[in-house]
Amino acid sequence: MPLDMFEPTTDFVFGVPQWMVIAFMAVLGAMIGSFLNVVIHRVPRGQSIVLPSSACPACGAAIHFYDNIPILSFLILRGRCRSCRAPISPRYPAVEALCALLFALVTWRDGLSFALPFDIAFAAAMLALVFIDSEHMILPNAITYPGIIFALITRVAVPYLGGASHLDDLPYLISVFPAVPVWGVSLVGAAIGALAGGGSLWLMGFIWEKLRGVEAMGMGDVKMMLMVGAFLGWRLAGLTIFIGVFTGSLAGIALMFRRGRRNLQMMLPFGIFLGIGAVVSLLAGTRIIEWYLSQFK
Repeated sequence: MPLDMFEPTTDFVFGVPQWMVIAFMAVLGAMIGSFLNVVIHRVPRGQSIVLPSSACPACGAAIHFYDNIPILSFLILRGRCRSCRAPISPRYPAVEALCALLFALVTWRDGLSFALPFDIAFAAAMLALVFIDSEHMILPNAITYPGIIFALITRVAVPYLGGASHLDDLPYLISVFPAVPVWGVSLVGAAIGALAGGGSLWLMGFIWEKLRGVEAMGMGDVKMMLMVGAFLGWRLAGLTIFIGVFTGSLAGIALMFRRGRRNLQMMLPFGIFLGIGAVVSLLAGTRIIEWYLSQFK
């Protein structure tokens, strides 16, 4: 695989060194990660993400702004509530750090392009879904349904703002439908991607249920892949599922050996692995596919 998989687009952005732009976006990512922690905690419980303000889950004490600094507050407080000294879940700094990393990597890939806000929003949504699924084994409609709408908006806006080449499938589809407006071709790509992502996942689950008599795929996974497929296109949707199945299989095998029993019906939150696959596909999917296809030339 080529070593320039994540090669940055340029060394300077508007005369500013790119590393400074990336560092700024990482800080912004940590701040967004703090908000994602609210989403991860409240959305599965059907609570508002706006009100009330953040409070300790153990004692209910309000969290002051100086105790809500991403990552740093957790370290300063040594992972405990200032009021009651109850332990704070390490999930909070983990989400903030991962969101900072994702924002940095997406910025490294996109530069300060018009497509950047769309890509970091998609990455943030994937991060929220991964952690919600890991804790609750659900993928909330409150995220996936707006995510599908967001994907369609992205497919219309990005070709005009960031160029058709930013979407993996669009250059090829434009060559197939030259007489159709770009936004129309892009929406066709979204439909094909959604079908390839959500439709294929639903079909695999349906076949497995008929063969084994057990439910293999939740509709949350299907809706998540409708969103991913509409956003990324059919090629990257396929890569997302491949990475998800591969990493999920490795995790399942490791878990079976750890527990000392082999149970093919063991439940795993598949959304975790689909989220990982979606982020990898966003960051490097086109290069991975092109590298793979080049092996056959």
